[in-house]
Amino acid sequence: MANWGRRGCAVSFRGRLSELPDFVRNLYVRYGITDQVLFGDRRPVHRPAVELAPEFGVRTHVFEEGYFRPFWVTLERGGVNRHSALPRDPDWYRSIGTRLPEAGQSSEFVNPFWKRAMYDVLYHGASALNPAIFPRYRTHAPYSAPVEYGGFLWRQAQQLRYSVSDKRSLHAVLRGSRPFFFLPLQLDSDSQIRDHSPFDGMRHVLHHVLQSFAINAAPESMLLIKNHPLDVGLNNYRKMVREIAEELGLQSRVVYVDTGALNPILRRAAGVVTVNSTTGMKALEYGCPVIALGETIYGLPGMTYQGSLDTFWQNAESPDPYLFHCFRNTVIYATQVNGGFYSGQGIDMVIRGCLPRMLASESYLEQLLKLASPGAANVAK
Repeated sequence: MANWGRRGCAVSFRGRLSELPDFVRNLYVRYGITDQVLFGDRRPVHRPAVELAPEFGVRTHVFEEGYFRPFWVTLERGGVNRHSALPRDPDWYRSIGTRLPEAGQSSEFVNPFWKRAMYDVLYHGASALNPAIFPRYRTHAPYSAPVEYGGFLWRQAQQLRYSVSDKRSLHAVLRGSRPFFFLPLQLDSDSQIRDHSPFDGMRHVLHHVLQSFAINAAPESMLLIKNHPLDVGLNNYRKMVREIAEELGLQSRVVYVDTGALNPILRRAAGVVTVNSTTGMKALEYGCPVIALGETIYGLPGMTYQGSLDTFWQNAESPDPYLFHCFRNTVIYATQVNGGFYSGQGIDMVIRGCLPRMLASESYLEQLLKLASPGAANVAK
């Protein structure tokens, strides 16, 4: 509402969440809605719209952060992540990927962190009016803005405190002779963890992974754990990792760092353990063995390890580079738009890139799914 301003044609809903489905039905009928656009498909206020859309012939366009980062965003019809219509058949990608133009690399643009932070502050500032304007609204976020900002400031202070020791620890792992596995942490608040994994949070993930590592990994191997760059610092992962490692007798084999460049880690890692992070996709680009513990679009035979975590430590297999090439080509063609949500240049790029996709009678993915026969013509952009 704050962003929309006085442009008109906006309809406010101030009822209870249980009343939202009827409200959405009335909107579809009253205005003859043909298409709806969402950011993410798992927020409680989005679920009624997503579920009712097929009944009324409404096409749902879902934006999300890019499957490939940092200069892509995702745009799919119907749903994203676990609800994506992307096939889970590696042979389909091998067949389709060679018929598509080379995806190449994204065009880069300026995407300063301060601007993203500014948007966040403005968003929470406007949200402070919700109790008065939309008294029944309940946010999907697990923490209030003051709690998040307090946690962020605490994390910044911790990063200053440990910056030298973290750099020294990371350097020792990367330059050392011992093989190491890599566990990138994700956000507890992310729907990827809450809705698309068997875990109730990163504490659960840490216990599960470290226990398996202690029992099954080779004694000379190490485990490097790195925090998510956007974590707001409400969980003391450094302390958590230390306590679990001590409990399992892994003090000399587990290293935790709060920050660090990703690419050097992925070049050297013996394998990556992730729930469903996009870091797993980045690791596949480097030919690094990956196991995904949650539901993810890239968890395909031939790309990620299909056995158990207990056997991964000793039997990690590198991904098939040809399959990944076909997969990347296909996913970028069908679902990715070059651009970003947090800068003027990035937003302009998204608008230009998404309009042809949204206006097409069939999505790019729907078109590809029709190319079932080996003799079908190549796809042209």
